[in-house]
Amino acid sequence: MIKKILKSYDYSLIISIILLSIFGLVMIYSASMASAVQRYGVSSDYFYQKQKLFLFGAALLFLLFAAFPYKAMKSNKVLGTMVFLSLSGLVALFIFGHVAGNAQSWFKFGPISIQPSEFVKLCVIIYLAAVYAKKQDYINEFNNGVVPPLAYLVLACGLIAIQPDFGTAGIIAIIAGMMILSSGMNFKNFAKLVIIGIIVLLPFSFALKGQIFSEKRVDRISVLKDPFAVEQTSGYHLANSYIAIGSGGVNGLGLGRGIEKLGYLPESHTDFIMAVIAEELGVWGVGFVIILLGYIVLRGIYVALQCKDPFGSLLAIGISSMIGIQSFVNLAGVSGVIPLTGVPLPFVSYGGSSLIQLAIATGILVNVSMFVNFEKKYKDTQEQKRQTAKQSGNIFQIRS
Repeated sequence: MIKKILKSYDYSLIISIILLSIFGLVMIYSASMASAVQRYGVSSDYFYQKQKLFLFGAALLFLLFAAFPYKAMKSNKVLGTMVFLSLSGLVALFIFGHVAGNAQSWFKFGPISIQPSEFVKLCVIIYLAAVYAKKQDYINEFNNGVVPPLAYLVLACGLIAIQPDFGTAGIIAIIAGMMILSSGMNFKNFAKLVIIGIIVLLPFSFALKGQIFSEKRVDRISVLKDPFAVEQTSGYHLANSYIAIGSGGVNGLGLGRGIEKLGYLPESHTDFIMAVIAEELGVWGVGFVIILLGYIVLRGIYVALQCKDPFGSLLAIGISSMIGIQSFVNLAGVSGVIPLTGVPLPFVSYGGSSLIQLAIATGILVNVSMFVNFEKKYKDTQEQKRQTAKQSGNIFQIRS
């Protein structure tokens, strides 16, 4: 049995995650060497050493959740505990939270910072997957099947938005939208839900327009037209990102030889690490990251399509959507397609909360994939035995 289980794991998915994480660790060291000394006054390998510890802890959690049966997370006790802890953590931020990047989104314990909203993403995915899986028999009853699970989603997004962190709240809402769309409900109910959501959000948007459309956020949109026109002010980040990307060309300047990370490109090891990759490794480095991220996302969607269990299928959709959406938001922000939001690049950017949450999420995804492969192989083998026995006329083999 153990051999069958081990053979059923999706090792191509596991290898992709490992390669991307190791590559990210190398690039964090390259991108943070100068800023660690100049900006933070620590040793050049400070962020590399911290990320290495995060990666070790993430690896252990990945192995744990890859082996832990995902179906156990569907129990009401697990879901209730998860909802209570996640909402309690978000509320506690307003009392004990640390302000960074103009948002009170962090718990700070000495040198370690934890961002609860990263884990809320996964909590929302698990919760919606479990509840909508249980409601499959009446998924098209709007009042009973569609609306009730959204109370947790609205509370979580609302608490994150008033930190204020509209980027993360928006990403969670989009992930939830992808899961709801894939839950089996008809398009009429989904459209009705979208319309109600817009109507509900309008008064809140009007009340919070000063924060949503603050001068800083409006500047992020206006600089997209020509960041070099305001290079020394609001366009500084994007202009230097463009310079880094353009300097790399096809082959790049060489690993560790980038110029923009030497005090010109802020947050070079977090939000703008892809710009450093483009400068040092060129198209090849960028392509390597995009191909691996794309493979993980597409593999997750494939697992969702193959999985006959609604809970496992929705988990795979939610996790792959989260990785895909975050990757798009980061890459589009760095390249000036959309305004900058401060979203890290999955597995590559520096950050313990993001890496650990992704390790747990992909561990769950790998476990779902394992169950899909195991059940498929086991049923195929049993069916072959039945067909062989039937052809040979052995009634005892047929019954077994």
